[in-house]
Amino acid sequence: MSTAPGSYTAAEIASQPDCWRRAAELAATVSGALPASGERIAVVGCGTSWFIAQSYAALREASGAGESDAWPASGFPVGRRYDRVVLLSRSGTTTEVLDLAATLQGATPTTAVVADAASPLAGEVDQGIVLGHADERSVVQTRFATSALALLRAGLGERLDAAVADAERALAAGPPPEAVAADQVTFLGSGWCHGLAQEAALKLREAAGAWTEAYPAMEYRHGPVSITEPGRAVWVFGALPRGLAADVAATGGELVAGSDPNGSTRTGTALSGGEPLDPMADLVRTQLLALAVAGRRGLDADRPRHLARSVILRDR
Repeated sequence: MSTAPGSYTAAEIASQPDCWRRAAELAATVSGALPASGERIAVVGCGTSWFIAQSYAALREASGAGESDAWPASGFPVGRRYDRVVLLSRSGTTTEVLDLAATLQGATPTTAVVADAASPLAGEVDQGIVLGHADERSVVQTRFATSALALLRAGLGERLDAAVADAERALAAGPPPEAVAADQVTFLGSGWCHGLAQEAALKLREAAGAWTEAYPAMEYRHGPVSITEPGRAVWVFGALPRGLAADVAATGGELVAGSDPNGSTRTGTALSGGEPLDPMADLVRTQLLALAVAGRRGLDADRPRHLARSVILRDR
C-alpha cells in the first residue's frame, strides 16, 4: 500500500509552520524551565529526540550559552555533574528516558519536553514543558521533534520568523525529484546541522525502509564518498564545505545543496530560485522526501515496519 497524500503523517508534516509559531510563543512563557545562560547542561532523548538533542546542544554551545552535551538516554553518564538535564520525549513513556529521570530525581534539576501533560515522564521531573499542539498520531516523528527544536531555539533568543517562512516554502516546493529517484542518499551537516542530517537519514529509514547514511560534512571525504555514484545523492544541510561539490560531481552522484548568494550567515539547501532554506525548514523537505520514497516503494508511511510509537521495555 502506498502512502496517500491525505495520510495523517502528511498532514502532520504540513502543519509544522503553525506549530513552530506556537512553540516560539510558548518559549517566552516557560523561560524558567529552559536552561539558563551559563548552566552546564545535558540534553537527552532516544531516536529522533536524541538527534534533536544533538542539534540543540551544538546550537547552545555555539551561541555562548554554556557547555551542552547530548546523550542517548541509555548512554547517559550517571554521576557526571550537570546543572540541568533536559529530557525530550514525545510520548513521555519511553523506558530508557523514564529510568534516567527516576535516577536523577533529587540529584540534578530536570526539565522534560513532552507532548502529553499526563505522561509518566511529566511526573518524574522538576519542570515540564508540554507541546500538546504538536502531538502526533504518527509512529514516525515529524512535527513534535521540530517544534521541540523551535522551542529550544527560541529559548536561546532566536527569532524564528524566517524559519517559519522557509518551512512554508519547503512545503510548497516539495522534495527534489533527483533525491526521490535516488536509490541511496547520504546526508551531511556541520555543527548543529549534523543532528539534522542524522534525523533526515532516520526518517527515510523509518518511513520508507531506504538505505541512507549521515555524517559530519567534513567526514564525507574520509570514506563515505566511496558510496556515491550515479543514481545516488548527497544532501547537505547548512553550509557547503569548500570543494565538496566537485567531489560529489566526480562520483556522478546528485548534490542537493546551496548557499546564500548574498554571503549571509543564513545558509542552507537552496530551492530552485537560489535562496537557501533555514536548515530546520530543509528538514521538512526530507520528511516529504521520506513520504515520496515510501510511495515509490509501495509502502505506507503511516504504518512503518517493525516500529511502535514508543519503545516500552517490559522484560528487562
